[in-house]
Formats: sequence, structure tokens, C-alpha cells
Amino acid sequence: MAENKSFAEKFSFPYDLLSDPAREMGLDYHACQSPDDGYAKRISYLIDRNGMVARAYETVDPATHPAQVLEDLAKLSD
Repeated sequence: MAENKSFAEKFSFPYDLLSDPAREMGLDYHACQSPDDGYAKRISYLIDRNGMVARAYETVDPATHPAQVLEDLAKLSD
């Protein structure tokens, strides 16, 4: 979606943002209950090198979440 591209460019994200207007990924990852949901829940997933979900973060506090993910990522690398 154009909005995602513009947002990513504005903040210089080095990756693409996922757009899921049909809620297909949201349903697969339990971020929404139906395709008619207005918004998906904010859930983060840490994916390991094998493409497997290593950790799901169903409650995200923006102030502490980045540090928690980096800590968990370091544990995966051990």
C-alpha cells in the first residue's frame, strides 16, 4: 500500500512493511478474529533462522519492547 511505503520512507526503515487489507496474515497469526475486524492487534513475533516462531509477544509496551526483543534475539544466537 502507498501509505506503508510513504511511512517507511519517512522514517528510513530499511525493510518493507506488510500490508494485509484482507486480514489473511492477521488471521494466520491470531492478530484478528475475522476479516471484518477494523484493526489487527499489535503482536510481535521473533522468527528464528529456520523461519520458525521463536517467541510471540502478545502484549507490547513500545517503551520496553525493542530492548526485550534484542535480549531474546541475543539468546537465540547463543
